[in-house]
Amino acid sequence: MKKIIITDKAPAPIGPYNQAVLVGNTLYTSGQIALNPETMELVIDTIEAETNQVMQNMKAVLEAAGMTFENVVKSTIYIMDMNDFARINSVYGSYFDEKTAPARETVQVAGLPKGVNVEISMIAMN
Repeated sequence: MKKIIITDKAPAPIGPYNQAVLVGNTLYTSGQIALNPETMELVIDTIEAETNQVMQNMKAVLEAAGMTFENVVKSTIYIMDMNDFARINSVYGSYFDEKTAPARETVQVAGLPKGVNVEISMIAMN
């Protein structure tokens, strides 16, 4: 049985999807971009600010499911420019304990929603 996870502390879905779906003890999140959930405006001043907003949105989704970043077992990071990798990785890494960090791939893509530079999705388990 699946349970839809939704919170107003992360951006509302803008299409036919939900912020996350919980199946048993596994949470599958939709990709998050740097939309401020209060204003629905993009936070794209710097790649660090953008990545931080993405991670704050993801934190809100995880919390809505009763989880934290410690529960994350897999992340996927989509970026527009691999030259931004180190700066994105620095912000992303600050949310995890390196010893228990999840598996991850980082993929450079041709385009992302709303022209953003980074999108992150996660799988977490309780």
